[in-house]
Amino acid sequence: MIEGLDPKINNLESVAKELKKKYACGGTAKNDYVFLQGDHRDTIKDTLVKLGFAEESIDLH
Repeated sequence: MIEGLDPKINNLESVAKELKKKYACGGTAKNDYVFLQGDHRDTIKDTLVKLGFAEESIDLH
């Protein structure tokens, strides 16, 4: 689960779509969170930073 991505600024559905494609997994965006299937915590933060998100605003669970 990824939180800290402002849904007013970011289209979470398109973010989820990009991440699903990159990590070849299922997932969804719901209630200000992005959920991905599988454990991608080791690399997902770097990917989100490359997409333009501030590292300190990203929380992974």
